[in-house]
Amino acid sequence: MFGAVAIARILASGMLLAAGVLAGLDGIAALTVFAAAYAVAGYPVFIRFLKAIYNRRPFDENFLMTVASLGAFAIGEAPEGVAILLFYQVGELFEEYAVDRSRRSISSLTDLLPEDVNLLVDGEVVATRPEDVRVGDLIVVRPGERAPLDGVVTEGSSMVDTSAITGESVPRRASPGDTVLSGCISVNGALTMRVTSLHADSTASRIVSLIEDAYEAKSRSESFVTKFARYYTPAVVLSALLLAAVPPLAFGAPFEEWLYRALTFLVISCPCALVISIPLAFFGGIGGASRMGILVKGGNYLEALAGVDTVVFDKTGTLTEGVFDVEGVTPRGMDAEGLLRIAAHAEFHSSHPVAVSIRKAYGKDIDVSAVGTCEETAGRGVAAEVDGRRVLAGNGGLMSENGVAFEAPDAFGTAVHVAVDGEYAGCIVISDRVRRDSASAVAMLKDAGVREVAMLTGDTRAAGEHVARPLGIGSVYTDLLPADKIGIVERLLSEGRSVAFVGDGMNDAPSLARSDVGIAMGVMGSDAAIEAADVVIMDDMPSKVPVAIRVARRTRWISIENIVFAIGVKAVFLALGAMGHITLVEAVFADVGVAVIAILNSVRTLRTAGLESLLRAPPPGTDAL
Repeated sequence: MFGAVAIARILASGMLLAAGVLAGLDGIAALTVFAAAYAVAGYPVFIRFLKAIYNRRPFDENFLMTVASLGAFAIGEAPEGVAILLFYQVGELFEEYAVDRSRRSISSLTDLLPEDVNLLVDGEVVATRPEDVRVGDLIVVRPGERAPLDGVVTEGSSMVDTSAITGESVPRRASPGDTVLSGCISVNGALTMRVTSLHADSTASRIVSLIEDAYEAKSRSESFVTKFARYYTPAVVLSALLLAAVPPLAFGAPFEEWLYRALTFLVISCPCALVISIPLAFFGGIGGASRMGILVKGGNYLEALAGVDTVVFDKTGTLTEGVFDVEGVTPRGMDAEGLLRIAAHAEFHSSHPVAVSIRKAYGKDIDVSAVGTCEETAGRGVAAEVDGRRVLAGNGGLMSENGVAFEAPDAFGTAVHVAVDGEYAGCIVISDRVRRDSASAVAMLKDAGVREVAMLTGDTRAAGEHVARPLGIGSVYTDLLPADKIGIVERLLSEGRSVAFVGDGMNDAPSLARSDVGIAMGVMGSDAAIEAADVVIMDDMPSKVPVAIRVARRTRWISIENIVFAIGVKAVFLALGAMGHITLVEAVFADVGVAVIAILNSVRTLRTAGLESLLRAPPPGTDAL
């Protein structure tokens, strides 16, 4: 049961306090009962106080509570001394509950790694450690089990629950040839999988690493609170000492009365509302986003995301699916099949999606003996030797660089021009499908008040605008090399914009790193992009970008609410305490009350129901695309 020991301790101390007050005890008997109640309620506080002294960092909330409660005993207010620690423990119980709830909210993400793997060896299933499995080994995932490693299904069929990875609640079917990521659950069937990544490189391991690292990076608000408490606590202790000493010494005021006021001042001044609630708000924000398949690498990135006013999307693989199909072949001086053959052989060594689509359209085995040297230029294309002839296959820039006159096709899409021995041989037009929720992503960003949504692409202006206009994107930058993309990001930053860049490819990594917030699309995106990014969208839904911004803004707003509320209320009660208008017990209520309200306010960052409904809403304008 949650907090059973703490609850039992609080109840025992409360009963002893009530017995001492109601029985009307005095003298040694009263002191004994109240001291017992004090020890039961306060020993965790004492232990932390002594550890803080040992570590030479005594000035924290435990110091304030210990001094104030012992001071109450010293001036004959033993019941109030017990009440101070008792109510403080109640506040800590609320804190423990809130933190536990936050941790449980992301337990499905941090518990992704099974301890054992069902390794298939000579037809027998052998339990082994994930670390001992090699790429190419066969493993078995039984119904109800998590896939311990990434792999491709070779045998069996099952519905697969991917919610822990992507946040998607609807299971999908996995059959032979399909990829299954580690951390996914086989719902109703057994799957035999060929492992495609080592344990350390698996999707689940990368996610767990990202989550663990996320809590190491503090937001500016968290850092402010830490620095604030470091100087604030010694300042209030000094103020309390002056409050207790100056009036009696300078004006002959009753020492006991002013000592009481000083103790009250100490209790009220405890900064636990800020110290607890602000990190908890960002903890909850990161956890809530994680449940929707949005991994934020730290509170500082969450806070930066809240201030974004410009979002820049890379086109291919981000707003589009990155799945290319050949739409048209326009040969010059040869037939269409001959042009496809030359292009497919020239693109033999390339892993670019465009090259894959050309080889797929060719549909025949590549004659490796016909392919000679090959050189690929990022953002341009390839130059290769095919059948002893020099073949160029790429965009208009590649043709111009090599002095080849070419014709722009009268069609939308990516044009791959082909030249053989310096003579233009025709072009192949390839199209990419727009993601279903790209339009809703842009609309949601505008609804969220984002100042500008831009799109970058290496395609021609006609092809870029063909994708951007229906999505509602006004700023389109085309014919770009990877280096040009980072130049545009830097220009926007120089204009005072707060820029988020969204991409998925290796060539997006510099822009992801340079922007205020880099957002990598898809857990299967390039390692370089995921490493450079500050936020990782675990699936391929652009609409999660505006959702991440909404989570960040709500988290920041809640943290600001806590800061203003806690400091404002404390200021009022500190003044009342210094003037002697409240008692120690009332001071404890004020301190604990502020902390509990701030903590409960922070827990609101875990709520994602309203944001999840945005992801389920029908994407506007899909039919037009």
